[in-house]
Amino acid sequence: MAREIITGIDIGSSVIRVLTLEKRKDQTINILSAIQRPSEGIKRGFVSDTNDATKSISLSIKSAEKAAAVPIKEVILGISGIGLSSIKSKGSVMIAKADGEVTENDIKRAIEQSEANLPHLANRRIIHEIPLNYKIDNNLVWGKPNGMIGSKLEIETLFITCLNQHLSDIIKCVESAGVSIEDIIAAPLAMAEALLNKNQKEVGCVLANIGSNTVSIVVFEEGLPISLEVFPLGSNNITTDIALGFQVGLEEAEKMKINYGKDNVSSRRKLEDIIEARLDDIFEIIKNHLKKINREEMLPGGIILTGGGSSLFSLEEMARSELNLPAKIGIPSNSANNIIKSITSNSNSIKDLVLNDPAWSTVLGLCMTKIKDEKNPSIADGNVKNISSNIIKNTIRWFKNLIP
Repeated sequence: MAREIITGIDIGSSVIRVLTLEKRKDQTINILSAIQRPSEGIKRGFVSDTNDATKSISLSIKSAEKAAAVPIKEVILGISGIGLSSIKSKGSVMIAKADGEVTENDIKRAIEQSEANLPHLANRRIIHEIPLNYKIDNNLVWGKPNGMIGSKLEIETLFITCLNQHLSDIIKCVESAGVSIEDIIAAPLAMAEALLNKNQKEVGCVLANIGSNTVSIVVFEEGLPISLEVFPLGSNNITTDIALGFQVGLEEAEKMKINYGKDNVSSRRKLEDIIEARLDDIFEIIKNHLKKINREEMLPGGIILTGGGSSLFSLEEMARSELNLPAKIGIPSNSANNIIKSITSNSNSIKDLVLNDPAWSTVLGLCMTKIKDEKNPSIADGNVKNISSNIIKNTIRWFKNLIP
């Protein structure tokens, strides 16, 4: 019997991470390899140089194959970058059956109508469509409306989109590296799989990923993502500010940033002021977005901070002060997820890296979505468009597991 191999790839602006897992017959998940290599030809999630990007992706995959001792033929790809965004839309249809019973076909038509009602999405492609709530004859429905009776079905849908060119370029680079793409998932949603528990998603929370060149946020409420945005600001901006403030090179500035709070330098106060000023900007962006969607100071689950930038500083206190929300650093091993509990590895150091370093949460979440799909093949509560070199090849059921 063929081994069940699952590989996720997270292509960031500074680092590419490839995680290869094996799902065993006893339902344990074994880490075969966890590879991290410098990313070339990628800037803020966009392909800036196709040849460099393809080469760095190819080298990362080959390194993963060598470490895992298995060939990697297909990957689950995370899409990130400033081209990622979300928009809500409503649609309504008359219920088709003569007796007024709502069927899956009615729901599908309502989703299609909500998509048709979107404003023109110039140069953008829908990659996820997530039903948020339903009404029958103007009455709110709790849960899915299948089997209920009425005359008109209304739906509000969250559409997650990315730029067409960005999508085409990254697909081309990955396929040119010699692998096919099994699924494409927005990176913030994948990250949520690895970091958030069911209660946080239900009561409402915001997950903020502080990357090298971008900050991405996804807001959850009642178990579902209700907003997703990416902003062109990240931890590299802090490095640049330090370089300018102290008139040092970028490499020296990066060391100062990483060692902030560890080194007892005479200019510590100045360094602290520079770092906190840029973090103020980041939290101000998050606060303004929460205000825009009417969730400012209204998320009991608080803010969960993650990404490579989150491990550089003690951010919880600052986040609590700026946002008036509970705050914590998101770590996969703390999420109480059953899949994470089943993960094993022949190397404790690799297991510790993947489960305790926030920077690995996206690629871990990509793999977890595949495992969740296989555990619940009959549930179909949401739709996600699967993307290939033809941009949209067919429709798959992936988001079903996020919906209670």
